[in-house]
Formats: sequence, structure tokens, C-alpha cells
Amino acid sequence: MSDTTASLRRKIGSAGDLQSVVRTMKTLAASNIGQYEQSVRALGDYYRSVELGLSICFRKNAAASMKASPERPDAKAVSAVVFGSDQGLVGGFNDTVADFALKVIAQWPGTARVWAVGERVHGRLADAGLALAGLHGVPTSVQTITPLVGRILVQSEAGQQQDEFGELHLFYNRPTTGAIYAPVQQRLLPLDEAWRRNLVELPWPTGNLPEMLGDEIVTLRALIREYLFVSLFRACAESLASENASRLAAMQRADKNIEDLLQDLNGTFHRLRQSGIDAELFDIVSGFDALTGPAQT
Repeated sequence: MSDTTASLRRKIGSAGDLQSVVRTMKTLAASNIGQYEQSVRALGDYYRSVELGLSICFRKNAAASMKASPERPDAKAVSAVVFGSDQGLVGGFNDTVADFALKVIAQWPGTARVWAVGERVHGRLADAGLALAGLHGVPTSVQTITPLVGRILVQSEAGQQQDEFGELHLFYNRPTTGAIYAPVQQRLLPLDEAWRRNLVELPWPTGNLPEMLGDEIVTLRALIREYLFVSLFRACAESLASENASRLAAMQRADKNIEDLLQDLNGTFHRLRQSGIDAELFDIVSGFDALTGPAQT
């Protein structure tokens, strides 16, 4: 059934309304990217400072440091937190991190306990047959990341006290320069000998090592709490920056597709309207010719 001018007007109006929504979402995504990217940059400097502080603590007193973060060689179970999104229209954002996490988790011995951050990635992991331990909502701003980090830290601390797991891994999408984002894995716990040795080997940025004042154990424990907090905070912020970058790219593609559709619809509408005008003019000319034909004798 061919389109009429009335149906084309409705389609053009609907496409225009959809384009307005898409452009609004594109503007919001671009605005959100700015706050999350700024947060990630600030966290990068702070994360580096915390690592350097831990490095000095471990250099000063290796025995005390190991008392503050004992190894758990007998712990077998592994837990993971997978960061995704609550909302759609993000392209392959959730599929990318879910597929990456599933591939890594499949190589772990035993059954892993997995928490999902975001309903979309939760559904993707559940559809793949992975038994999930829980679901967290995705923060809607930089200010709401802290409560999520607190809940994850409470869960991990409770699990460590009950000897439920020995490792905690983070899976999330990290912004990259070549592409929009790439999935990464970070082992957050345990804080074992290998982790301590890597920190000890960090080069100090100046020629003079700082002097540590006060109780070394109290300082070390405070720095470890900050390390865990900022690691989780940065992972969540990078995931949110990647999510909004993916949504921005998806909205840009949608905006371009709608623009092309509007051009086609407008072109078809003008051609159909011109055809109608031509037909009306032809009818007028034909009627005029009939009225002004040869006079009857």
C-alpha cells in the first residue's frame, strides 16, 4: 500500500519527535562523560599517592605490613564484581564486559560468587547460566558512587571474616584512546605477598624518601582502606565513563540514521505532493480545454 501525504506527515512528525529524544539523550551522555572522566583523572593522582604511601610503609617495616594484611593460602573460593548498566541504548557495552567476565570465570576452579552492578549485565550473565550472588544498582552520579563502594566493601569484609572467599576480582569497561572502551580485570583481594612486593618495587619520584610519623600500623591500615576504596571507586567511575561514551556513540548513530530517514521521508513527501499538484493542474487544464473547445454549429 503506497503512502499518502497524511501518512507521510505522521511518519515525519514521529521521526522528528524521536530525533529530539535522541539528541537530548546525546546531550546528557556528553555531559555525564565530563564528570566521570574528571573524576577518573583526579582518582588517578590520588591512587598513585596511596600506592606510594603503601610502598613506604612496606619498606619501613615488612613484618608489620604482613600482620596488617595476612595471606590466606587455604581460601579456595573466588568472588567477582561485574560492572554494567541499568539502562539500555548503550550498544554492546554490557555484552562486551559480560563475555569477557564469563570467559575468565570459566577458567577458575570451583564455583565463583558473582555480584552484578546493573540490571542489564545481570540479565546477560544470568542468561549465560551463571549463578549470581546479588545485584547492585548503578550509581547515577559521582556522588552516589561512594554508597555502592561501601556496600561492596562490607560484603567483601563479611566474606573474608566467614572464610567464604579468598579473592575478589573486578570486571569493568575502561575508556581507551583507540576505541571507546575495553574490558579489563583487576584482582582487588587478597592483599598478599605478591601485591606487597610490587608496591615495594615502585620507584619513588624524588631522590629523598619521606619520613613516616606516628604509629606505622595505624598508618598502614588507613592506607589499605584508602587503597581498597579508591580501587573500587575508580573501577566504577571508569565503567560509568565507558557507559556514557557508548551511549553517546549509539545516540550519534541513531541521530544520523534518523536524519537520513527524515531526508528520505521529506523527499518522498515532496515528490508525492508535487505529483498531486501536477494531477490537479492537469485536471484544471483538461476542464478548461473542454469548456473552450470548438463552438457547436
